[in-house]
Amino acid sequence: MEKNYMKLEFLSKSKNESFARVVVAAFASQLDPTIEELSDIKTAVSEAVTNAIIHGYEYGEGIVSIEAIIEDNRVEVIVQDKGRGIEDVNKAMEPFFTSKPELERSGMGFTVMETFMDNLQVESQLNHGTIVKMVKVFKSVPVEG
Repeated sequence: MEKNYMKLEFLSKSKNESFARVVVAAFASQLDPTIEELSDIKTAVSEAVTNAIIHGYEYGEGIVSIEAIIEDNRVEVIVQDKGRGIEDVNKAMEPFFTSKPELERSGMGFTVMETFMDNLQVESQLNHGTIVKMVKVFKSVPVEG
């Protein structure tokens, strides 16, 4: 069972979102996934990081951390902030729900993550932050064993 791990921390600035998605994609690329699988991961990471920046730290800056764990043919990505948290996670995960209509947010972030990843879990506590755990299983990668 092949396992690998990485962690990245960065300031919650919008310009760091593209950096984060490229880093996670580069890490996942060691599994030799298809272009589509890599694109799926980049899109999901982008959404999770954007949520942390826009919603988690809406009143100031903070640290966003990303951990990625590769095990066999799967990548688990954990995006965490220590921001304001989500009052009602189930409501927030409903398609088109947005707490920022004035910013023309589509309210589709969690739906996009669910669509492009094989598993999504969201844990949040008010004034303590949010943890988004996503798993992508690479169908293109044979499982050893």
